[in-house]
This record gives sequence, C-alpha cells and structure tokens, in this order.
Amino acid sequence: MKTYMAKSTDIERKWYVVDAANVPLGRVASQVADILTGKNKTIYTPHVDCGDFVIVLNSDKVVLTGKKAEDKKLRWHTGYIGGLKEIDYGTLMEKDSPKAIQVAVKGMLPKTSLGRKQITRLHIYKNDKHNHEAQKPEKVEIKGVRI
Repeated sequence: MKTYMAKSTDIERKWYVVDAANVPLGRVASQVADILTGKNKTIYTPHVDCGDFVIVLNSDKVVLTGKKAEDKKLRWHTGYIGGLKEIDYGTLMEKDSPKAIQVAVKGMLPKTSLGRKQITRLHIYKNDKHNHEAQKPEKVEIKGVRI
C-alpha cells in the first residue's frame, strides 16, 4: 500500500465562517489554525499547502479566561535601541481585537514560508458582518466550548 501525497494541483479550497463570540481565544485560534493548515482534511500533507480560507466573526466578543487580560502581554521590538514595546491583552482586545486573534493563530502555524502563505487566508472582522457572501462560506462550530 502506498502513502498518498497531495499535490498543489489537487487542492480544492473552501471558505469557512467561525463565530468567535463567547469562546476562549486559544480555542478559536487552535481550530482556525487547523483549518488554515488543512489538518481537517483527509488529504493533509505536511509539506503541501492544503488549507482553506477562514472568516472569523465577532472578534470583539472573544473571551480571555482567568487573569490573562492583565497578566498576558504581547511584546515586540521596533528595531531601534530600547525599542522593546509591550501591551497587555486586555488593552489589546479593546483597541484592536482582530490583531489579538491574528497573533494567536500565527503562533500556531509553521514558522516557514508555508505558514506565511497560510496566514494570508485568514480574514477577521469585529462584528458579524463580512463581505464574502459570494464565496458561499460554510459555518464551523467551535468544539469544546464550556463557557
């Protein structure tokens, strides 16, 4: 029996909609990352980009459990001397909630050119309106939500 290896010509990309209202940030990010990498498909091949497009709605309503809003911080460096910046996730969620989801998903993708290509298929919106009706996206339920 031979192992099936997907080719880039065999991939059919679908569109999925994820409603992130009242769901923990990590649960949303992990399931979105699985769809972006194609791990939800039977033809998943690690070295081939077989993922789909994902639309995340209601990013303003994502939940941070525990004391993550105060304790967890996003850090980056500007490239200049003394340019280390940081912001706590509570403030980040108020100012720019799509960025918080994008950073969480990007951290769960491969740190290669494949991961950089996969993150471009992620579309995040603050409310429940999007402009991708023409692609006929399918709704995806987040598994394991206990809030």
